[in-house]
Amino acid sequence: MNAPLPSSVRPAIPSDVQQLICVDYRTLKNSDTAQQLKNQVFPDNLKQFELALKGAGIDPDRDVDQLAFISYRTSKQALETVGAAQGVFANKAVMRKLQVKKVRPVKYREANIYPMGSGMEMTFIDETTLLFGDGPALRGALDARDGYVQTLDSNPDIANLIGDVESGAVWSVLDQKGTQNMMLSALGDASKVGEYDTIKKRILGSRYTMNFSSGVTFDLDVMTSDSVTAATLSSLVKMGVLYKKMTASSVEKAALEDVSVNSDSSKLQMHFKADDKQFQSLIHTSLFAAVSR
Repeated sequence: MNAPLPSSVRPAIPSDVQQLICVDYRTLKNSDTAQQLKNQVFPDNLKQFELALKGAGIDPDRDVDQLAFISYRTSKQALETVGAAQGVFANKAVMRKLQVKKVRPVKYREANIYPMGSGMEMTFIDETTLLFGDGPALRGALDARDGYVQTLDSNPDIANLIGDVESGAVWSVLDQKGTQNMMLSALGDASKVGEYDTIKKRILGSRYTMNFSSGVTFDLDVMTSDSVTAATLSSLVKMGVLYKKMTASSVEKAALEDVSVNSDSSKLQMHFKADDKQFQSLIHTSLFAAVSR
């Protein structure tokens, strides 16, 4: 199974993207390990969204095929997160339930925006796709969809990261600033080595995929400006893994043994493949928490 970025969602993504996370929701539902990942990888308001959907007559387990979360910066540099759910929705039944509950939409250009409670709102952008989030985040996505602000396609740095990861059951791309912060957190004590400050500005972006057939596979690519930077970053990450092992529990140490790190041209590559039990122990390490968030 995989989770390509839906063609209906792409035009509603503003250009200044910090992170995209896409999820094959059915694969997630059928994997115990993936369920454990939900709390770590996904935005904090996912459970709130799931409850709100049920209140609107949509059962996420039954009706949702795919979820996407888009974090983007506004013109004022505020960070907003909007979600997109794709699936087979009984739209007429949903509308009837909202009417019975006397939930009335607010018009935003051609869109009907419905309050979902707890400050969240939703709108259908076609019969199989709905956008959700707080008011400003949702309207920012609609501004992109309606041509009032630039979209993802005007940001090649992010757009070019997507193609090679869309085959993942869970995948993410992260911009330069987000990747720099992620690597700083992942390296821990190793980031205090002088080389990291030197190469930080040459880290350009990152992407990861997770798949859940035949155990669990996690692959992370960090894009840099040149092969020397990638090799230096690879050495620092290996050092970071060693630091983690020094303070890790025996279970975490065993999991970290299966982490491979290398550089290929201008990319740092991090790979992990294990059975569900091993992976569930890796989930709780600070290294994995940093690179998968």
